[in-house]
Amino acid sequence: MSGGTAARPSGAKLRLPTLRDRGARYGVFFATYLYQGLVAGFSLTALANHLAGLGVPASEVGLHFAVAGLPWTLQPILWGPLVDRAIRARMGRRRVWSVVAILGGQASLAALLLLPGPEALGALGMVFLVHSLFAALLDTACDRLVMDHVPEAELGRMSACTRGGFVVGTSLGAALFGWMLAAHGFPASVRLLLVLSLCAALPALLVREVPGDAFLSFARKAAKAGAGPIPLRRFLRRLGLGLARRRALRLLGLCFALDGALALFELRFGIDLVQGYGWDAAALSRLQAALALVGGTLGALAIGLWSDRAGPLRALRSLCLASAAAFLLAGALIAAGLAGPAGPVILGLTNVLPGLLVVALVPALMRASRGRVGAATEFEVYMATMNLGSVAGAATSGFLAPVLPLAAVAGFCAVVLGGCALLAGRPHLILRQRPG
Repeated sequence: MSGGTAARPSGAKLRLPTLRDRGARYGVFFATYLYQGLVAGFSLTALANHLAGLGVPASEVGLHFAVAGLPWTLQPILWGPLVDRAIRARMGRRRVWSVVAILGGQASLAALLLLPGPEALGALGMVFLVHSLFAALLDTACDRLVMDHVPEAELGRMSACTRGGFVVGTSLGAALFGWMLAAHGFPASVRLLLVLSLCAALPALLVREVPGDAFLSFARKAAKAGAGPIPLRRFLRRLGLGLARRRALRLLGLCFALDGALALFELRFGIDLVQGYGWDAAALSRLQAALALVGGTLGALAIGLWSDRAGPLRALRSLCLASAAAFLLAGALIAAGLAGPAGPVILGLTNVLPGLLVVALVPALMRASRGRVGAATEFEVYMATMNLGSVAGAATSGFLAPVLPLAAVAGFCAVVLGGCALLAGRPHLILRQRPG
């Protein structure tokens, strides 16, 4: 038509973004972790507080989280070698696994609609266990995509980007579904979760790894002679030798201690606020979401930039020291009998700064893993150790409640964080030193 825009030439194709495009990388990884965060905000915060409001004991809630978290502790065994040793696929060597993971994760979330309600903890735990299997596969594929396509000088900013996406998703999920569960019930909340999570997953479904990759094809590319995957036995032997190094063992201990201590306090304090001090579960979810959002967006960006410029361990040491001081102050407030009225202050002290630790830790873990056979699997071992610490802390918190005062738990967290700061201040103990 005259006066209209020019018609697209016959045969022209819509150009999908690739991970070689810097802007696309940040957008895709932000959206992918937004997807992960939405589910986590629903299950780990809003649903946990909702269950507490229904009178479910802390030990049962903690066991529910422990079961759902098991695939994350087994992530390197389940998915690391599969993704690391992946053969070339027409839709991308790693992307094919991220697509499979998203589709499987959405199918498992849809199974929540078959439950009679959230009180069916056994079935609820099984559904989230299956979802965690696919979520762990998605995380493994994305970590390897980051290692394949993000320059080392941008690892801090990419860590901030993924953390920001996860925190925004968690905050949105916690606040929105905390209200939805109370106002509209479990089935309506699940249906909304399915819609929002699918929207967040779209960028990862649409992006290609490199130009020339197929949009959707599970066929393999023709392999060059001698270009097959390394034999699994040799792969595992090399991986084991790398993880048996003293530096790697110290780094594993640091990962376990950080997340274990934080989970030990966080779940226990949240349940105490609801069941012991009469806080509204939905209001608690909104406050936790707001605090996480404050620290996980601008705070994460600042830490990511600092990590790229000064090095991740310097940022990690400073954050550990500040977090230890925050837990000491929180413990003092609790010991003084102010846990109820000072609850927002204590939540702020124990959520904002500790939530930024992973932003500085992830670049350090990636630098420790890069350049080795099975680099992504080694990185997942570190991350799984953090998840194992979190699962252990959550599972232990309820059982320690009758015997260990909450103020003592806060003091223990401060001691652990102080020890982690000492270790992070000695880089030669946990990272390879580069010449010059």
